[in-house]
Amino acid sequence: MSSKYSLRGLLMSLTAVAFVTGCAGPQSSSQEDINAALNLQTSTSVDEYVLGPTDEIQISVWRNQDLSISVPVRPDGRVSMPLIGDIQATGKTPEQLSDEIEEGLTDFIREPQVTVVVKSMGSHEFSDRVRVTGAVNESISVPHRSGMTVLDMVLSAGGANPFAKLNDSMLYRLADDKVVAIPVRLDDILNKGDVSTNYRMRPGDILSVPERTF
Repeated sequence: MSSKYSLRGLLMSLTAVAFVTGCAGPQSSSQEDINAALNLQTSTSVDEYVLGPTDEIQISVWRNQDLSISVPVRPDGRVSMPLIGDIQATGKTPEQLSDEIEEGLTDFIREPQVTVVVKSMGSHEFSDRVRVTGAVNESISVPHRSGMTVLDMVLSAGGANPFAKLNDSMLYRLADDKVVAIPVRLDDILNKGDVSTNYRMRPGDILSVPERTF
C-alpha cells in the first residue's frame, strides 16, 4: 500500500530532516514503521493521482463538444466549467471531479457522461522530486525516476565529502502521514559492496548524510 504525497507531506519531510540533523545524532524509526515504509511502491508516488494547482486537465463531455474544454487548475484550486461555473478541483482525483461535473450538468443535459484527463502534472513538480543533503559534495534535488537507488543519488551528488559519517546516513520517507527515518549504511555500500541498504528511492524521499563531530 502506498501513501499519497502532497506538498504538505514534502514540507513535513524537510522539517524532519532539519530537526534531526540539528540534534546530537539521527534517530531511526521503529522497525515496524521502517518495514511499512520500505514496502511502499517506489515506481510512483501515489495510488491515484490527486489534482493540484497548475495541473492542466482536459474535460470532455460526450456528444457535447461545446462543453469540452482544456483548462488549468487555478492557484485557488478551482476550474471554470461552462453552465456550472467554478468547481473545486484540488484534492480530488480526475474520477471524482468528473463525477461532480456530471452531477452539476444533470440540470442541463440528460445523462451527461464526463471524462477528465490530466494533460500536465504541474502540481507534482516538487513533491515528486528526491533529494540528498548533508555531507555530500553537492546537495541536489532531482526528478524521481523509477528504479533509482540510494547509491545513484550519492553518485549524482558528487559522492560524500571527507567529513561524512557514512554509516549513520538516513533516508526520510513519508508513510501514512508519518516521516519515517530509515538507516542507510553508505560506507558498507560504497566500500564493502554490501548493498542491503541500497534502497530504491520513492518520490519525495530525502537522503541525509551527517558529518562527523570532532
